Amino acid sequence: MNTLKVFRSGRRRWLVALAGLSVTSAVLMATQVSGRSPLLALGDRSSSLEAPYRYPFRDAAPRGSSTARIEQEIAHYQQRVQQMPAQSLAQALEQSALALSYLKMARLTGQGHWYLLANQAAEAARGAVPDQPEAIAVLARVAEAQHDFAQALSLAEQLSGSKEALGIQATVHLATGNLAAAAGASDRLVDQTLSPMAFTQQALVRAAQGNDAGVLESFQYALELEEVGDLSSSARTRTLLGRFHYERGQLDLAHDLYQESLRILPGYRPALLNLAQLELRRGRDRSAGKYYAQVQASSAATLYEPLVLRGLARLKQQQNQLAAAEAYWATAELQLRQTLADSQGDAAAFGFGHQRDLARLLLERGRAEDRPEALALMAAEVQRRRDAETLDTYAWALAATGRWQEAQQAVQAAIALGTRDAGLCDRAASIEEALGNSAQAANYRQQALEIDPQFDQSARNASGLGAGLGS
Repeated sequence: MNTLKVFRSGRRRWLVALAGLSVTSAVLMATQVSGRSPLLALGDRSSSLEAPYRYPFRDAAPRGSSTARIEQEIAHYQQRVQQMPAQSLAQALEQSALALSYLKMARLTGQGHWYLLANQAAEAARGAVPDQPEAIAVLARVAEAQHDFAQALSLAEQLSGSKEALGIQATVHLATGNLAAAAGASDRLVDQTLSPMAFTQQALVRAAQGNDAGVLESFQYALELEEVGDLSSSARTRTLLGRFHYERGQLDLAHDLYQESLRILPGYRPALLNLAQLELRRGRDRSAGKYYAQVQASSAATLYEPLVLRGLARLKQQQNQLAAAEAYWATAELQLRQTLADSQGDAAAFGFGHQRDLARLLLERGRAEDRPEALALMAAEVQRRRDAETLDTYAWALAATGRWQEAQQAVQAAIALGTRDAGLCDRAASIEEALGNSAQAANYRQQALEIDPQFDQSARNASGLGAGLGS
């Protein structure tokens, strides 16, 4: 492998020409040039947000709205599509570029209609050029967002091992619990691109495998390689890294990483949602409410809205304002049922059928009459999606309906994936207690504290309300 790559050290740039080395060796050599250990600051709970956490290109960051540049891209490609001959190769290329811009906007804003526009533009491009790779990649990413994993993989197969195909395969295999395939795809993506996106994807896979040291290593490389102007990628990487530290009980560090994400990309919704969850866990109700209000005020309804409403319901429940909590849950339920109905009905409605989200809402609301439906939803969901969070929710639904032996099997299947999650161990402990296995329950509770030494009832109350690491 011949690699010529620019690496960053503080405000300086190092040009490292590397030949015949693996990606890991190349990045380690560049790290040695910069004088930074991959795990030094990232594993230090007391570390302040200095390098490598701080975004190093602050002076070069564009001013104005975080969506302004993408809006300009969209306007540009819309005009170009109109200028090109109908059904021509040239028009198909412009339509593919437009579809990608729509997809960028969808990911940044969480607004579902951008996914619809991305899908329509990509289909139009394929109408003229059926094997147009950029259009196929957009369609695969839209299918992935809709949790149509079989379609996403089918489309990725048409991309012949490209970086787009590997990224899609890594994400889909991660969601479906095929961690060996996810790791293979993410490692090949790293070898092929040596990019922040690739290393961040690799970190997510390693987190699912329970490889904490590998997670920190991958995030370090992602931060070493970030480039000026890629604000959404830089904000996402720090938000996911903050989420990882949150799940290890390192709340101050998580808080600072989320805040740095917002300094890079003001209004970045995953960071705001994770801050709200963190403040909810800390018992800072007013601050949590403030962050939820910022998500709601930042735009029209988004795919994050049900999560915001669930968070507000949990907040009101903790304050013993049960009528207000019920109102938030009811609104979130209506929204989730609508997207689920759209995904199962007319294709033009273009819904996002997130059954797990609806099942979690029904379970956390705590009404006995909701439990059979929650179980039915999760029984269907685990047929296509078998990551640790999905299996954990299935175990929860089984336990809520008194099917303890099956709940034990489901939670053990989740643990067998290797994912280190304090909440998952806590669920396993509760199930073992119900089955009369006190020694095994105590063992699981100890494992939970080893993963997150701060895990307590407050952590339980805030569970399931974050964004990132596959959630």
